[in-house]
Amino acid sequence: MRSTSGLGWHLIRGWALLVYVFMFLPVAVVMLLSFNASQFGSFPMTGLSFRWFVELAENEAILRAFETSMILGLLTSIISTTLGVLASLALVRYRVPGANAISTLLIAPILVPEVVLAVALLLFLNFLGIHKSFALLLFGHVIFTLPFVILVVQARLVGIKREVEEAALSLGANPVQTFFQITLPLMLPAVLAGALFAFTISFDDITGTLFWKPGGVETIPTQIFAMLRNSISPEINALGTVMIVMTVGLPLLGAAVARRLAQRSGG
Repeated sequence: MRSTSGLGWHLIRGWALLVYVFMFLPVAVVMLLSFNASQFGSFPMTGLSFRWFVELAENEAILRAFETSMILGLLTSIISTTLGVLASLALVRYRVPGANAISTLLIAPILVPEVVLAVALLLFLNFLGIHKSFALLLFGHVIFTLPFVILVVQARLVGIKREVEEAALSLGANPVQTFFQITLPLMLPAVLAGALFAFTISFDDITGTLFWKPGGVETIPTQIFAMLRNSISPEINALGTVMIVMTVGLPLLGAAVARRLAQRSGG
């Protein structure tokens, strides 16, 4: 009986390993081909080179798209994190009429397919006579990333005892001082995690961006999409490697920082 059970677990682990290999092997191939010295992405590789990364750094269109993605991601992260913290405080710490309905409404964008949300927002704003602009693009990214920040911050805020804040208030601190000196440091790991989530999601987004961006404005994902229409350039592999490193490395770095801050705060 034990041998049969052990064999079953080995089969499950082996199948899970095959699934992970199937999922991540294309990513590994893209990263490997980005260092291929040949212009043609094929095996066997003719040699290792940083040629395509150099050409990538000299491509003005990609540099403009990278700058746009960074600005958009940072603004989205700042706005979503600020609104997410304020909404979480209101819903967790105070009695707000219809709190459950408001919470559901704020988290609803996660449940709606992004293409549906993108089309709906575009049609609604066109109905109001608001045309495509960078502000519209930023507004759409905030709507899409805000629920992730709220979920992360709320989960942390629920675990912070209200008595700690009440103790600060009883010792003479006003609500603003209590928030910045007590509540914010305790919830800082979740705030940083939410900000990184918002930045990463905004930086990677393509579906909503294609609907919301004005003409002449390109982000990294839409620039890659435009480049793929013409031909598969080796620069795309290099750009994909840069995006993979950023979108994987930043959350890992954020998780490490959040864990360190949580340990220091005793949470």
